[in-house]
Amino acid sequence: MSEAMMSRAELGEAELPPYPGIALADICLVNSETLADEARAVLCAADVIGFDTESKPTFRKGEVSTGPHLVQLATEERAFLFQVQRLGSNAALKQILEAPRLLKVGFGLGNDHSVLKTRLDIAVCNVLDLGEVLRGPGHRGTVGAKVAVAHFFGQKLQKSKKIGTSNWASASLSERQVLYAANDAQVALRVYRAWLQRRHDEALAAASATPAALENQ
Repeated sequence: MSEAMMSRAELGEAELPPYPGIALADICLVNSETLADEARAVLCAADVIGFDTESKPTFRKGEVSTGPHLVQLATEERAFLFQVQRLGSNAALKQILEAPRLLKVGFGLGNDHSVLKTRLDIAVCNVLDLGEVLRGPGHRGTVGAKVAVAHFFGQKLQKSKKIGTSNWASASLSERQVLYAANDAQVALRVYRAWLQRRHDEALAAASATPAALENQ
């Protein structure tokens, strides 16, 4: 089955090897227009990219988020982390995310659309939320990246809550923040590829089984 069947409880109990993730050397922190233009050239040459955003969390009642502060985009080989507040212009980011031909895949993207439009005037186009399409009969809500990685790769994606709720608006992100953010984007792309391959294999298996089934009737 292409849908992710493992429950969150089963994932917590499973003893799986860790998901290796992206290497730090393959991550580019985009904090200038020059780097943004270089990232745009790489990303717009792809057919599909991984996509996610991060915002500095709010803790006080009535506090309004000023995010997104980081937009993560990834190819199979590299990840680009756009530090929104350090860029003089969002032109490159806007061109990438609004490109109708370029598919953007990610997990839990419902809120990303609205905040990007409201805060940055970017209307994201051609998006696939894997959390929705991978939902199996065992899931009432959307599927997360952890469950998808366990299902398709037999590995455990480590996601630190402390890092996830850290200050993404900081001009100087830590190594752990950089790796966390880059993996969120790239793992979505890798899961998407694995999902497509699984669907292809299942279709071939079904097609090859049909003649034999007819002969036995």
